[in-house]
Amino acid sequence: MEWDAPAVVLDVRPHGEGGAIVSVMTEAHGRHAGLAKGGTSRGQAALWQAGNLVEARWVGRLADQLGAMSAEMVHPAAALAMEDPLALAALRAACAVAEGALPEREAHPRIFHGLVAFVATLARDTALALPDLVRWEADLLAELGYGLDLARCAVTGGTEDLAFVSPRSGRAVSEPAAGEWRDRLLPLPRFLLGQGPSTAADWAAGLRLTGHFLARDVFGVQHKGLPAAREMLLDRVAAAT
Repeated sequence: MEWDAPAVVLDVRPHGEGGAIVSVMTEAHGRHAGLAKGGTSRGQAALWQAGNLVEARWVGRLADQLGAMSAEMVHPAAALAMEDPLALAALRAACAVAEGALPEREAHPRIFHGLVAFVATLARDTALALPDLVRWEADLLAELGYGLDLARCAVTGGTEDLAFVSPRSGRAVSEPAAGEWRDRLLPLPRFLLGQGPSTAADWAAGLRLTGHFLARDVFGVQHKGLPAAREMLLDRVAAAT
């Protein structure tokens, strides 16, 4: 049993003497782990960094084995983000969310391509990549069956002045309909509606929005909290507002 595919490195854990259990995401094989011999060695450590785009190869005697993983570098996203703390935090957060949220060996092509697009945008402009990350998390929620309904107001049915999201239903609420409940609702950043540019305050609002539903509906059912890397990203973005 074997396959070769473009992949995003999600996670790496030391294993044995110089080895590593690595986790990657591919289009057809989903989140997939394997043993990288020498994965923590000086020669391979830079390869197996979360966020890197690689050409991965997995080989196993049986389909359900851990198997052996090897790879060649395609895009060193982690190294490129090293000089930008916000970019590096965003990269690590996205990989941690994918690693923790996605079922193993279950294909999610839309999420894979969205993650690759985010990594590519991050290499060009962090300010463009942060909204992409929030949109990708919203797509991930939808892919796992917990999609947000931002098309119309849950109260009036209208499509104008959508400004909040119900933390219970995930449905949008308009500014006029929010009334006395506005302090209990989650702000809806306009970039999630495809409207206008965004600021750090908008990114923070978006991360709080998707983070609420990821924590409740995805990680909560696993009896886990949001990954630490995701929490650290929100703290860093909020501090910049």
